[in-house]
Amino acid sequence: MKQTLQLRLGQQLAMTPQLQQAIRLLQLPAAELNLEIREALESNLMLEVDEEIESLDDPLVETDGPVIAEPAVPGDPSESVLGSDSADASRLGESLPGDERWEEATGSTALSAPDPDNNPDTLENTGTSETSLQDHLQWQIELSSLDERDRRIADVVIDSIGRDGHLLEAPEALIAAMPAALAVEEDDLRAVLTYVQHLDPVGVGAVDARQALDIQLLALPSDTPGRELARLLVANHLELLGRGEHARLRRQIGVSQDDLETALALIQSQDPHPGSGFDETRVEYVIPDCTVQRISDRWVVEINPEASPRLRVNDYYASLIRRGDTSGDNSLMRQHLQEARWLIKSLRSRDETLQKVAECIVDRQQAFFEHGEEAMQPLVLREVAETIDMHESTVSRITSQKYMRTPQGTHEFKYFFSSHVTTTDGGECSATAIRARIRRLVAAENPRRPLSDAALASILGDEGINVARRTVAKYREVMGIHSSTDRKRLA
Repeated sequence: MKQTLQLRLGQQLAMTPQLQQAIRLLQLPAAELNLEIREALESNLMLEVDEEIESLDDPLVETDGPVIAEPAVPGDPSESVLGSDSADASRLGESLPGDERWEEATGSTALSAPDPDNNPDTLENTGTSETSLQDHLQWQIELSSLDERDRRIADVVIDSIGRDGHLLEAPEALIAAMPAALAVEEDDLRAVLTYVQHLDPVGVGAVDARQALDIQLLALPSDTPGRELARLLVANHLELLGRGEHARLRRQIGVSQDDLETALALIQSQDPHPGSGFDETRVEYVIPDCTVQRISDRWVVEINPEASPRLRVNDYYASLIRRGDTSGDNSLMRQHLQEARWLIKSLRSRDETLQKVAECIVDRQQAFFEHGEEAMQPLVLREVAETIDMHESTVSRITSQKYMRTPQGTHEFKYFFSSHVTTTDGGECSATAIRARIRRLVAAENPRRPLSDAALASILGDEGINVARRTVAKYREVMGIHSSTDRKRLA
């Protein structure tokens, strides 16, 4: 084989370390970006938080004043920008137990409308207790008057309780799991189990939702209106209760509508899964990457400084670098200075891209900000990419796990993107708006004659939205709304 030399011309994109860093920072969510910045501040002596920006009353207003060229002092208050847990604790909401767990246990699908006067952002509403159900029960056992033998029996019982508060093992299996030295008999176990079932939360340790409800009802004062009827319904008619067949219930047990409603209200005030309010995992709240607010007659997008703290080069340490010095310390400072500049440039590029994409979304979704979810317009990544003159993959990265706080709530950027359905007048309606309309129609329907998927499609057709019945069924299932048969109430 003859060997020859050939010269070829070509172009290719070289992924420099700077470009790789910029792309990686672009797709990081706010929490991970804060961690990245914190690690950079700890490892790079040239970096410091820009106090001139962070200390202003308006954290988004930049300053032209002089920059203090002194090294950051450990423990400086500016470090609180990166981990403001205490400052944001007051924004965490509280979720109320009850309806969702009751519906899960009984099959009920009654819908409840949100309270417009008390509707915190659901994405910020995620703080949970770190105390597990077992820890909570053990703490009560330690404060109880049980003797040492009964406490050891209670320990085995508590270890056999699942996350929903129900007992995972049969009494026979629990007795077999007891230490032989305790010589536990069935009566011993029943007495301790009854004691555990009346700890907080009441009903924990029940074998199923039916027993949990009965324990809770029995613990109420004997003169509670509807208590006995409620216990009868739970014991013998829970399936009919879950299907909402109230008329049939009245005929079978011979009670008035008022008595039945009193008993139903009492049952629904109890918790069929008393342990589900505890969770060993802690879910952190979402930090919005930007905020949208109306100023004068226009919507303004501002980057959240808490999500992306401003950094700068420490002028004091930078001034220590000497020209022509090839010592190890001087080379290390040069390297730190270059890395600091790369990071600051990458963060600035990320903020600029985030700002452009957010402003484009707000511009395209003006109707949503003015009128709500039903006014959402169709939008795809390609449209935003063409508007801001960037590649579609870049838009995809910057919209993933990024959140926007608006007067309509806190939403992920991708929430504002949806496919479209053609309307009768040749226009387009977004899938998000259609789901909102379906939710509104179901909430306002007659519970005795719930709207079928075909009826919902017909109503939407009258509103000018061409959508098939199977599409309505798909949207309904995505929103967790049951079929018309399951939603039907006979009373």
